[in-house]
Parts: sequence; structure tokens; C-alpha cells
Amino acid sequence: MHLSGARLALAGLIASLALMIVAAGLYHWVFLKGAREGWPVIGSLVRLMVKDEFEQRDRFMRENLDAMARKLGEMQAKLVQLEALGERVSGLAGVTPTEIKLPPGRGGALVSGRPLSMEELQATLTDLDQLAGQRADLMTVVESRLFDQKIRKMMVPTQLPLLTGNLGSTFGWRIDPMTGRSALHTGLDFQADPGTPIHAAAGGVVVVQEYHAAYGNMIEVDHGNDLITRYAHASKVFVKKGDLIKRGQKLAEVGNTGRSTGPHLHFEVLVQGIPQDPHKFLTAGQNLAPRQAGRALAPAQSVAVPGEGLPSPPLVARR
Repeated sequence: MHLSGARLALAGLIASLALMIVAAGLYHWVFLKGAREGWPVIGSLVRLMVKDEFEQRDRFMRENLDAMARKLGEMQAKLVQLEALGERVSGLAGVTPTEIKLPPGRGGALVSGRPLSMEELQATLTDLDQLAGQRADLMTVVESRLFDQKIRKMMVPTQLPLLTGNLGSTFGWRIDPMTGRSALHTGLDFQADPGTPIHAAAGGVVVVQEYHAAYGNMIEVDHGNDLITRYAHASKVFVKKGDLIKRGQKLAEVGNTGRSTGPHLHFEVLVQGIPQDPHKFLTAGQNLAPRQAGRALAPAQSVAVPGEGLPSPPLVARR
């Protein structure tokens, strides 16, 4: 039989492929038989291959676990930040932190699913990390707003300037106790014994501390937003112009200086220089119960002083 060069090459290729298939099959049969029967050489090769495979798998797992550990560390730091922010925000909002930390109720029928893969677990951790970051940013903004509201609230004169005493003349038109004619009374008069402490109705800056012919020893406190409180007829003054004061701080003591018929505190609230009724500010204070505030600031009745039982003053009272 005469074969051309092309046919010889094709026959050689086919023979080579057949030989390779037979060799691979023989190797596979011998390798499996040796592995099952524990031939020394084959057993050593199998152990090496298995060891290398386990090492690769272990290295892959370690790399993934290291990445997950770093991600968990970042999430732990953000959760600690969220917890601290939550406690501060709950304090500003008047919420007890223990109420927020209560575990939410969960339940329902169990519907089994397949186990999570490594990629799905990493994706879930990434989503949780992004969500924690967004919540931290949101809580920071909320904390800033609540803190700003609290500061603004502390700068509004809603606290009674005297802890003891009676309310005399209220804001509005009255018969002047010295001239006997109708005159506008621009504040509230609180009758009290000489030396009774006078407290700041809100935080602010002392802008005036002087002796005035009508108001006697007088203090004016600027609370911002064109809001000023005035405390008049004091016997002693414990602050000076430029002092930064806080809500409830002792400013002076009740006296009888200036245009006055007896010891009392004349208290004014001015907005853009125009006198306002202090009654509206004091009754708006959250530190006063509605019943107590109504009894305290009703005309010709006692300032809210539990247990004092002081007598009510006349309607025509001191300036």
C-alpha cells in the first residue's frame, strides 16, 4: 500500500492521539488502583497532591477571613460610634437610652434556604458597612439639630427669676402707685424680702449693669435674636457688663432702689427694644407645670412656690 506524505502524517497523528488516550487511561487506572490499595509511590503522590490542594484552599480561606475581619473591624468601630451618637441624641431628645437598646421582636415560620456563599456574605457585609456609615452621618446631623434647638431653648427666658415671692403688678395699663394716674407697666413685679436671690431667666450676656434713676440697680441680659431681659430695683449686683451667664445663675438680690415703694423685683422682656408680656414667656417654660404656672402668674396671686403659702398682694403694686 502506497501512502502519500499527507496520509502518513494523518496516520501518525491518529496513532499519537490513540497512544496518549491509552496512556492517560492506563495512568488513571494505575493511579486510582494504587491510591485505593495504598501503593507506596502512588500513596505519596496522592498525599502531596491533596496537601497542595488543602494548602491552596486554606490560603484562600485565610485571605477571605482576613478581608472579612478587616470589614468587621470597620463595622465594629462604626457601631461603637453609632451607639455613642445614639446615647447623646437620646439625651438631647429626652429619651431613655435603655428604651432604645431593647431588642426588637422577631419571629415567624421558618422557611429554610441554601447556605450563603463567601461572595454573598462579603456583599452583605459591604452593604451593612455602607448602611452603618449612612446612619452615622444621619445621627450626626440629628445631634447637631437637637443641640442647636436645646441651646436656643436655653436662651429663651422661661425660668422664673425668683424662687420665692408673690406676683404683684402684671404687664399692661394700671394706676401708677406714685402719681395715681393711668400708666403702662412694662413688666412684672415680684414682691419678695430684701436679699432674695434674683436668677437669670435664660442664658446670655450682660449688656447693661448700671444704676438707673427709675430702675435703680439694673441688669440687662442679651439672649440673642434681639431678645433682652431686664432686672430692676436690686439691692446688690453680682455680675458686670460683658459677663457670660447661664440659665438660673444668681444675678443680684431683691432691693428697693430707684423709683420704688418697697422691696421687689421688676422683670421685663424686650424684643427689638419693645416691651413684651413676660407672662407669655414664663408660662411657656417646660420647667413649669401648666397648673403651677397658671397659679403663679395669675393676677394678684402668688408666684409658684410649693408650700410657701404666702398671701396674695393687692392689684395695685410697685413698679
